[in-house]
Amino acid sequence: MSVERRNVPGLASPPGYSHVAIARGATLVFTAGAVPLDATGEVVGADDPMAQTDQVVANLIAALTAAGAGPDDIVKTTVYVAGADHDRQSMVWEAVQRSPIAAAPSTLVGVPILGYRGQLVEIEAVAVIDG
Repeated sequence: MSVERRNVPGLASPPGYSHVAIARGATLVFTAGAVPLDATGEVVGADDPMAQTDQVVANLIAALTAAGAGPDDIVKTTVYVAGADHDRQSMVWEAVQRSPIAAAPSTLVGVPILGYRGQLVEIEAVAVIDG
């Protein structure tokens, strides 16, 4: 299995992620949206998008690990941020770009509300593994 990430000549350079990922000879892994819940089901970091992003990334990596994948196997992420606050979206994006999932092609989406009371961030991923 191989994953090749490319940036496309003629397009603006992306801030930390790749334009495309090409996976060959692989099994696909799709995650549900990772949410900022701790092991007891409580929302981590109420009103703190950075703390929530850190928890979401940790939960996402745990889910990938359970499927036999890791951050380097991710070929696409979608990052959801609650609310129309551009500063919040920027903070979440900066936290994602400092994380182990940063290199994958990604889309950042502002949404009106997420599933848990106080939830600000959710990230889903597609990964590829051998087999």
